[in-house]
Amino acid sequence: MTSNTTEKQKKHFWNKKKPKELTVDDITIVDNDMLKRAVGAAALGNAMEWFDFGVFSYLAVTIGKVFFADTSVAAQLIATFGTFAAAFLVRPLGGMVFGPLGDRYGRQKILAITMIMMAIGTFCIGLIPSYNSIGIMAPILLLAARLLQGFSTGGEYGGAATFIAEYSTDKRRGFMGSFLEFGTLGGYLLGAGLVTGLTSVMPAQTMLDWGWRIPFFIAAPLGLFGLYVRLKLEETPAFQQHMEKQEALEHSKPRLGLFQMMHKYRAQMLKCIGLVLLFNVSNYMLTSYMPSYLTGILGLSELSSLILVMVVMFVMMPLTLFWGHWTDKVGRRPVIAGGAIGLIILSVPCLMLIGSGSMWGVFFGLIILGFVHTCFSGTMPATLPALFTTDIRYSALAIGFNLSVSLFGGTTPLLTAWLVEKTHNLMIPAYYLMAAGVIGLITVFTLRETARKPLRGSTPAVATKAEALNLIKKLQRRNKKTDAKNTTPQ
Repeated sequence: MTSNTTEKQKKHFWNKKKPKELTVDDITIVDNDMLKRAVGAAALGNAMEWFDFGVFSYLAVTIGKVFFADTSVAAQLIATFGTFAAAFLVRPLGGMVFGPLGDRYGRQKILAITMIMMAIGTFCIGLIPSYNSIGIMAPILLLAARLLQGFSTGGEYGGAATFIAEYSTDKRRGFMGSFLEFGTLGGYLLGAGLVTGLTSVMPAQTMLDWGWRIPFFIAAPLGLFGLYVRLKLEETPAFQQHMEKQEALEHSKPRLGLFQMMHKYRAQMLKCIGLVLLFNVSNYMLTSYMPSYLTGILGLSELSSLILVMVVMFVMMPLTLFWGHWTDKVGRRPVIAGGAIGLIILSVPCLMLIGSGSMWGVFFGLIILGFVHTCFSGTMPATLPALFTTDIRYSALAIGFNLSVSLFGGTTPLLTAWLVEKTHNLMIPAYYLMAAGVIGLITVFTLRETARKPLRGSTPAVATKAEALNLIKKLQRRNKKTDAKNTTPQ
């Protein structure tokens, strides 16, 4: 009994017999210049991914006419969103491939590969002949290009979020992570703005004939630039620490297989799936479905709907950074919970405003939805990586994120369009968002707060040596108080 008690005591950090105090060498001091480059490179990759989404969403009606010419307008829209959604079916496969590779060989190398694959997939869409030229092969080739994109993006977000999280200091991880979604919105705006500009200066027939291809061709130089930036980066400090211990780990603890990992960390995986569902249903409803909803369902002019959504995206960019900064102060959980409650309460009023027919009503409805969404976009890049330990972080996040996106996020435009078509109920998007809000709110209650804390399995990360010394002093004072409390006669 005594032996067991002593052994148990030795496991606790407050035990005086075997003290293990942190030193400066145990604390990661983040190189600020490298951090900025890492954040920029990760954000650029996400911008590349969402450049494609912006182009595809804003050209949904045109793509439907080019590749599904022998069907009705409603069927064209559903078919276009079907090819959009198909890419999400292979994203989990991409996560299962790139995630483990990222944990074994490094985040930087795998992120460079995903970047070039995304660029190739997007560029190839611009090369595909129309349905009128090659018939059924046109939509088949479109599907193949989308599947390549989907497979590559399976390793993109999880890797980019992991990259930024592991490079960031504990105090500013939320703010730094929010730049990932800042890049998302920037890429979307670039793609959407380009389509809008072409739509406004080109005759409709010219746009239909060849103008729609231009945005896809631009993906090639963007991808090459992103690849160059990513190849210039070093590995994350957390991964470097992990690799230094890897030789010992190989002998003492076998590497977990994919299904073993998913089983062992199933609770964290379920939390990840719930949070990503909340985040991405809101995301794809706003960015991918709304432009076509405004045009095809509500009858707004194409140019007006495109501009409205773009303005909303522009407003969302600084709001995303604001929430990222704010979560470092108040925590991740309150902000995510507030956004989930916002979806539950405000979705119906927002859709009523959007369906009012008034341009101002549409604008304010979209703005409110955009504001609510930034509660997630500014928070998730720091929240999701913190669910997992360093050795499986890329794998688990890539699989959990993409599984949820595939099942719930990417299918949102398709299912919403189908439900609206079948029920003729224009409030379907609101009900969809409310359901996501309920699931997200339940998930938030299961989370532990991670703001201003080290990542699981990693040492504390600070900006300067002085900050490291202050942290050590703070921990020493805390340990002394704990020791004094434990040694006080009962």
